[in-house]
Amino acid sequence: MKESGNPQMALSAENIKLNVSPSKKCLLQQDVHLKRDVTLLGGVSVIVGSMIGSGIFISPVGVLKNVGSVGASLVVWMVCGLVAVCGSLTYAELGTMIPKSGAEYPYLKEAFGPIPAFLFAWTSSLVIKPSAVAIIGLVFGEYLIHPFFPDCKPVPLLVIKLASACCITLVCFLNCYSLKIAARAQIVFTTAKLLALFVVIACGIFALTQGLTDNLESGFSGDVHWSTVGTAFYQGLWAYDGWNQLNYVTEELKNPSVNLPRAIMIGIPLVTIVYLLTNIAYLAGLSVTEMMISRAVAVTFGNKFLGAFAWFIPLGVAISTFGGANGYSITGPRIIFSAARHGHMPEILATVSYKRYTPVAAILFQTFIALLVLIPNDFDTLVNYFSFSMWIFHGGSALALLVLRRTQPDRHRPYKVPIFIPILVVLIALYLIIFPIASQPAWEYMYATLFILSGLLFYIPFVHLNLRFTFMKPFTTFVQQLFLVAPLSQYYDIKDT
Repeated sequence: MKESGNPQMALSAENIKLNVSPSKKCLLQQDVHLKRDVTLLGGVSVIVGSMIGSGIFISPVGVLKNVGSVGASLVVWMVCGLVAVCGSLTYAELGTMIPKSGAEYPYLKEAFGPIPAFLFAWTSSLVIKPSAVAIIGLVFGEYLIHPFFPDCKPVPLLVIKLASACCITLVCFLNCYSLKIAARAQIVFTTAKLLALFVVIACGIFALTQGLTDNLESGFSGDVHWSTVGTAFYQGLWAYDGWNQLNYVTEELKNPSVNLPRAIMIGIPLVTIVYLLTNIAYLAGLSVTEMMISRAVAVTFGNKFLGAFAWFIPLGVAISTFGGANGYSITGPRIIFSAARHGHMPEILATVSYKRYTPVAAILFQTFIALLVLIPNDFDTLVNYFSFSMWIFHGGSALALLVLRRTQPDRHRPYKVPIFIPILVVLIALYLIIFPIASQPAWEYMYATLFILSGLLFYIPFVHLNLRFTFMKPFTTFVQQLFLVAPLSQYYDIKDT
């Protein structure tokens, strides 16, 4: 059974009947909101912590395999860093001009209307962000469990997935409990993961002083695999993914017009330098053959150079990936929350805990999908699917900036990026979307495209025509009572009378 209704229908006080003692009552106040708890340091840690997750410990092998040359692989890593800088500067203008959480969602909605924004929310909520959390969780599980099964190869997949599920669940609880605590934890995780990478870099410097420079001296010898260069960029850009994460929490960032560009200018160059040095360390310490056959290149590197302290690398990677999962769990649910607030997803997902001021329903929704995504375990396929889908919307957001420059030239822009940068981002996005398909066709690209377009099958009846299932009202009320959440415009506080 269905009925028509307003997709932004307010959840009235009568819909929430909290089970409290007679000595207490629910007072309706107008101050449920997302609190600005993220400082500049917290913003930098969100960017760096989200970017440095699993990619730098896994993707170097994928990049090297797909380009076939040591020198070309380093060029790919450097170009990926420049792409991240250009993309982040484009998003800095969008984020300061449209200071709303959700990043691509409000940008696409304002420039192109509700349909592209809905398709982004649809794809991001069900595939992109949960897949990112699941991928990072799998790497966390593999590196955490590896020291406990030193003589068991491969490590039992079920054990890895159980550890991954524990990581994802713990991160969910942390973000439901408090954004401030999650942001502070992100600072700690970011520091720990940088320490782990500095250990790798220090070992690489030691290897270079011992004359282990064969790989680096070979440079561009060998044939570059031009047909799979686009896939190499997918692998590299996966490691850089996270450069736009702070835009998802703009409404919770202190002084966003100042701190958003500053955090970007600090965080992304730092990550680019660390990534280049880490790859040089890998190439100095390991032969190309050792890298190619390694599933966990950082562990192989640690076993070779750290001896009895080799356990430090798996532990450091586990901390790093936990921080990466935490970063995505801070930012991803804000897309769901923003879309639900505009009537593009069920209204229960636009609610906030009236005690914790966190979007609990949206966080739980993303966590549930991420746990489902753990079932398949093909890392490369997940990364390619993720990257292809994501760059469609990165390019769309850069195009949105160009459209808004033309349609709203007098709009206040606290930060204005040089016009050639968003144009370059659009061209890069077109290359990353078209070239891998043309050079190495694969079914996952068609599946990704069909999934994105399938969102129209839900948009037309449930958003455009405003059709609603009658059971959603009691379900919404039940979830509100269960998790003590309310819409942004309302606040239910239990106080003594």
